[in-house]
Amino acid sequence: MPAPEQSPLGKATAYTDHYDPTLLFPIPRADKRREIGVVDTPPFFGADLWTSFELSWLNPRGKPQVAIAHFTVPCETPHIIESKSFKLYLGSFTNTPFADVAQVLARLRADLNEALWRGAPAMQSGVGVKILLPEMFDREPVHELDGLSLDRLDIECTRYTPAPDLLRANVADQPVTEVLTSNLLKSNCLVTGQPDWGSVQIVYSGPQIDQEGLLQYLVSFRNHNEFHEQCVERIFMDIRARCQPTRLAVYARYTRRGGLDINPFRTSYPQALPKNVRTARQ
Repeated sequence: MPAPEQSPLGKATAYTDHYDPTLLFPIPRADKRREIGVVDTPPFFGADLWTSFELSWLNPRGKPQVAIAHFTVPCETPHIIESKSFKLYLGSFTNTPFADVAQVLARLRADLNEALWRGAPAMQSGVGVKILLPEMFDREPVHELDGLSLDRLDIECTRYTPAPDLLRANVADQPVTEVLTSNLLKSNCLVTGQPDWGSVQIVYSGPQIDQEGLLQYLVSFRNHNEFHEQCVERIFMDIRARCQPTRLAVYARYTRRGGLDINPFRTSYPQALPKNVRTARQ
């Protein structure tokens, strides 16, 4: 399987405006998961929630159609899709005629499932695809992540690469359930080093996590190079190992790039996925 460095990221690219599914570039999840101690079955459930704000195609008479698309990629897929390749793939719909929206949706679903499950013996769960036409745009809400903001804390930050030793939990006290948020998550693209800005929500039950240490830990991703999905899984595994919650969910919403946003969600227990609702910065 090609490495991330072989993807279109950071390279001059000729844009294709006629449908081409070969533009999708899958990257294995396993390599980065091994770095954080996930070798066999991951200790989490969840999905990556994508939004495309730049989807367009032609109807049978050649008239352009525009839409917003939501994609739900199960975290059990053996691959992620490199985001620039996803942008190029969606761009290839631009001058391609389709009979109707249903045909566009079917094509998207089939192509993404093929790339995400490429080489696997069987597909366990398919990607979800939802297309919103212009008459539905006004129903798209904007809402910040619910929870107590860690950003209220006046802390000193000196570390800007992941520092899990900053995470602490008071195991002597009674267990708590908390929902904590921060808008200070920033990391960089694994290949290009370009900044990725995000907000994160952490929901947990168990020993109370030291909030100052948690915020310093989240800030420590500031100079870290890793894809969105990988950062969230690293955060999940570090909190799980250092703070030993009985329940844990980590959800990040990253600002869009190239008309796409990526919003990974990982949880230690089965639950409904969060609604794909953008924040103000997205």
